[in-house]
Amino acid sequence: MTAAIAISGLEVTFNRFRALKGVSLVVQPGGSFGLVGESGSGKSTLLRAIAGLAPITSGTALVQGRPLGHHRDMEFYRQVQMVFQDPYGSLHPRQTVDRLLQEPLAIHGIGDGEKRIRRALDEVGLGSGFRFRYAHQLSGGQRQRLAIARALILEPSILLLDEPTSALDASVQAEVLNLLQDLRQQRKLTFLMVSHDLGVIHHMCERLMVMQNGESVEEVTAEDLVAGHVREEYTLNLLRASKGFERSERPFGLSAASRNRSIP
Repeated sequence: MTAAIAISGLEVTFNRFRALKGVSLVVQPGGSFGLVGESGSGKSTLLRAIAGLAPITSGTALVQGRPLGHHRDMEFYRQVQMVFQDPYGSLHPRQTVDRLLQEPLAIHGIGDGEKRIRRALDEVGLGSGFRFRYAHQLSGGQRQRLAIARALILEPSILLLDEPTSALDASVQAEVLNLLQDLRQQRKLTFLMVSHDLGVIHHMCERLMVMQNGESVEEVTAEDLVAGHVREEYTLNLLRASKGFERSERPFGLSAASRNRSIP
């Protein structure tokens, strides 16, 4: 089976600073892979390098078996979309929801926009009543749902998730995480997800890589993580700092109805 994402010896350098130092990982189709570590460990840089937003100095990066060059083509962005950390910064506040969702369709020359917009809004629990509101009129949770809808509207197979809930309140964070889980199952998506929160990664991902100073410290399964079956002292320290997190099917006990309802 061809890996959805295969990274080998990836290096990223900014003005002689090595942000990534020979990082390697493999994410299988339909899998959910997490990246954890302290701020500055290189987690987000790795996502940005895959997306073409950070320069790859050396190493190889393949998406669905295709090597990534210096520039990403339109087909890449049909297959790979990114959801950013800050929903306030990633959406134009003076554009309507409809305009924000129409834009990627226009760029890619996709004609069935009406159907895709309705489906995307319904899937993220917003509904057609939000279609002609402006982004600045939405709450943080609603904006992040809109950001997810915009990522999904091209029907990609891979989502790059850069701390997609860290800017949200805890209860809203749980709703968005559960939404992402459901969308992954329904659409058979592949996730590569960054978070500083081990509890979030443990809930969302089957495997994870611990990063420090631009390097991979170790790679473990979610089950090994919660059982404490890790090798490196740095990972143990992360576990100690995050003690008390628990893996659950639905964080905060949210029901399917509460996850998918339209939010006023």
